[in-house]
Amino acid sequence: MAASTQIEIEDMITVGTLAERLSIPVSRLITELMKNGVMATVNEKIDFDTAQIITEELGLGIELIRKSEDSGGNRSGLTHEKVKPSAKAVTRPPVVAVMGHVDHGKTSLLDKIRSSHVVDKEAGGITQYISAYQIEYKGREITFLDTPGHEAFAAVREHGAQLTDIVIIVIAADEGIKPQTVEAIRFAKKVGVKIIVAINKIDKPGADVNRIKQQLSEQDLLVEEWGGDTLVVEVSAKTGEGVDNLLDMILLVADIEELKADLDVPASGLIIESHIEIGRGPVARALVEAGILKVGNYIVAGGSSYAKIRTLEDDKRQAIESAKPSTPVTITGFRSLPDFGDEFVAYNSEKEAKEAIGQLLKQKKNSATRMDISSSELIRLINRNNQVVELNVIIKADVQGSLRSVMDSLKALDTEEVAVRFVGTGIGPITDNDIRLATTTNAIIYGFNVHVPASSRQHAKRDKVNIKKYNIIYELIDDIKEELSKLLKPEVVETELGKLTIKGIFKTTKTDLICGGEVSSGKLQAPALARVMRGKTELATAEITNLKKGPSDVKIVHQGEMCGVDLKTKQKLDLQEGDRLEAFTRELVERKL
Repeated sequence: MAASTQIEIEDMITVGTLAERLSIPVSRLITELMKNGVMATVNEKIDFDTAQIITEELGLGIELIRKSEDSGGNRSGLTHEKVKPSAKAVTRPPVVAVMGHVDHGKTSLLDKIRSSHVVDKEAGGITQYISAYQIEYKGREITFLDTPGHEAFAAVREHGAQLTDIVIIVIAADEGIKPQTVEAIRFAKKVGVKIIVAINKIDKPGADVNRIKQQLSEQDLLVEEWGGDTLVVEVSAKTGEGVDNLLDMILLVADIEELKADLDVPASGLIIESHIEIGRGPVARALVEAGILKVGNYIVAGGSSYAKIRTLEDDKRQAIESAKPSTPVTITGFRSLPDFGDEFVAYNSEKEAKEAIGQLLKQKKNSATRMDISSSELIRLINRNNQVVELNVIIKADVQGSLRSVMDSLKALDTEEVAVRFVGTGIGPITDNDIRLATTTNAIIYGFNVHVPASSRQHAKRDKVNIKKYNIIYELIDDIKEELSKLLKPEVVETELGKLTIKGIFKTTKTDLICGGEVSSGKLQAPALARVMRGKTELATAEITNLKKGPSDVKIVHQGEMCGVDLKTKQKLDLQEGDRLEAFTRELVERKL
């Protein structure tokens, strides 16, 4: 039978994006992938064939169509391919991403290299953005990217791998490989970059380097001393031991890889991060990949964001006039905020830049399908048939990378019963417009590393709008998980008590009866519920309102004891000797995600 709906997707698509296009919870798609032997996280990419098979297995009545190469596409996201240098290209510094599990010492290691104290400033001791730094070692420059370690920043971490030539996987010697370590290795392998493993905290009690080397082999990373090609360096971010050796290995790999870039081409690169600054407007953190980026250049990022570069700053926030390949820079002068992951290209004039934007927008418009134009919210309403309870939220974050990470993490919380609905998102402080939107949609406002102006606080208090601010991402996620749990229907839990064999019937009315018998197992208690059984057939469910032992009322009767039972029913029962009462209690229990 032909599918009722067709959706175009790319050759590679993330699990989260596919779930959104199919309008199903991410958890359902991940479960179906696991059933088919594919272990993938919400931000991991799967190929078209896998997506097609899984969609058919789900039975959604949707047919996937491979998006053609001439369908426009966009220049943003995590599908970036590095520009291939020409014969005129010159040697450039290596770009090194530092990745691994939270608390394994990534930022502390960079801290030691840079002789600064970045880690002290981070909320919860966790890197929450990609931070870029450039150092000089033995007369050569090395660019480092410090990527977040918490699981919620998977998209940011993958973005870091896409940008780099070398990935350093930091593993704590006393803890070994963790799930986020495995994820970082997977990202690095996916983009085909050289991996160097830094075994950190070798000075701590319980450090076991050989155990980690064995764990690496289980991830298909065989160390050099065992006949493989994976470089392993033992370091201590605390004492500095092994740090110079690590830098030597980076330069060695860079020499082997012969990293080069062209200078006599229009400058291009990638947006690492973007945010709004009071007094400076949209500000982007970028990495130059080719050409020389200069103050005054006209650049287009992602096909829709345009800038005449007003200022360029290096990683130390010092003003510079130009930046060569592999240099991290801060750019001001954007008319609108570029997206996390956008490519940027420099043009010779404002006219050329605006023409390029017009061309890209035209391509996107021509390539848009009906499904692309339709509201995703409308699709969700149609498909879910009002069975899903939604939590309306407004998310405001300090930078684009954090906003994406928060949203991706919250999408993964969706189930067949409850889901997060983003009625508004944005970068920068919580404003009066956010308060008004929350009032009309009954939404909770979540701020991540942003402030609330005094006037907006008063507005929220007057309109009774709930604003929650966090600077640690997993605390924000836990809060929303708690809010979603409140929307879950409570679970009905039945607890079996005991059985009574009826040996006499003393009184019967339309809704009440009194019988007596012996407790054959467990216990009877009042009040409680009871199934009235004749053989294997259930006649009815009744309520035990009272128990008697002799002339006395009792609350509990144990196995082997005789008692009288007052039953209340909704219909008249033709009770007979030999019938059984199976007593139980029923209670509503709150559920958690």
